Amino acid sequence: MKRLLLILVALLGAATLTAQVRAGAPYVDFLVLADHADCLYKVGEEPTLRLFAKGGGSGLEGVTIHYEAGPDRLEADTKGTTVFRRGEAVVPVGGVTMPGFRYCTIKFDLYGQSYTETVKVGFDVKDIEPSIGKPLDFDFFWEQTLKKARAVETPVEVTPITDPKYTNENYTTTMVRIACDTEGGSIYGYVTIPNDGEKHPVLLVPPGAGTKRINPSMIYAKAGFITFTMEVHGMPINASDDFIQAEKERLGDYWYTGIEDKNDYYYRRVYAGCVKAIDYLMTLPEWDGKNVGVTGGSQGGALSIVTAGLHPEIDFVASFYPALSDVSGYMVGRAGGWPRMFATPDAQPGINRKKAIRVMGYYDVVNFARKIKCKGFYNYGFNDNTCPPTSVCAALNVITAPKKIVMNPASYHWRYKEVHEEAIAWMKAQLE
Repeated sequence: MKRLLLILVALLGAATLTAQVRAGAPYVDFLVLADHADCLYKVGEEPTLRLFAKGGGSGLEGVTIHYEAGPDRLEADTKGTTVFRRGEAVVPVGGVTMPGFRYCTIKFDLYGQSYTETVKVGFDVKDIEPSIGKPLDFDFFWEQTLKKARAVETPVEVTPITDPKYTNENYTTTMVRIACDTEGGSIYGYVTIPNDGEKHPVLLVPPGAGTKRINPSMIYAKAGFITFTMEVHGMPINASDDFIQAEKERLGDYWYTGIEDKNDYYYRRVYAGCVKAIDYLMTLPEWDGKNVGVTGGSQGGALSIVTAGLHPEIDFVASFYPALSDVSGYMVGRAGGWPRMFATPDAQPGINRKKAIRVMGYYDVVNFARKIKCKGFYNYGFNDNTCPPTSVCAALNVITAPKKIVMNPASYHWRYKEVHEEAIAWMKAQLE
């Protein structure tokens, strides 16, 4: 009996201890702030980061911090250590000699757990100039490309979508196929139209990078736009998973395909397809006859700027962290845009870099940004390493049309829900 009581007491004690141990409660509270609240500086200034950390409610003392800093998306040129004193520390970021961004990554360990944070700061970011050149025949090349694409008069194929998530009493969604060239190239997409009997603005939504299944975007349709959610590979978006996987393997890093010849480069058909998608939207009887927009992020952000630069009927563009911006940046010792094709001499073995750089002059977002005449909403994050802010600024800075730029120092390759909603409200405010 005594032995049983001892066992029960031990079990109760263990259960009590288990209930008392808060395994999910964070032991460390950690915050990093730049000494300029907006993380923006002038060339010649020397930013510092202020670190604040508590462990179990007390300021950390004597814990070693490792840090390294360098130019945006390049190797670190500064490394060092410091320690927390009374829960605080200061880390240098380092300065620059020309407009751009620098990052600083800090790390410390406590109780076997690692804590890491990266902060980027900008220097005279409105003065970042493109490194990519504009070919003398740039406009002529695209005039001829679009003329050829528009000469393809193959009827648009329209297939009803019966999934009740996309077609119901409120919306009607169809899949469309639009031919882009005489070689059989095409793009697919979902067109979603509100069923209220009213006329609506049209909005093209090109996709981010990759070969994947595309689903209709109901977010913008719910906001009152006739929405074209676009696919760019000529791949039926209702195809089987096996087919899509096979296409993904076949296309691979498609952004390198044909890169040594401006006439054969992969994105030629894609850019033309975006323009033809706008042409199609403007034929819909439900269109209000006045308002035409385009929006997207990453590759979709790039295609949004490209389409706004090529199609004179577009009234507004909302682009988030656009890819394919100033891709030649790495050639002059600074960050270039996705897909980092010139980041290293052997980034893509077998490609003639000189030829590729010349071809990219016809496709870089910078040279389409120069042509934009419509109003624009633009957003990017300082910590984005996919589409580095240095490359994005190089494109946005050449836009002379009215523009609203929302910079988020803490965001990476994504946008805040609040910023997304702000962009939708901004687009709706542009409607006539």
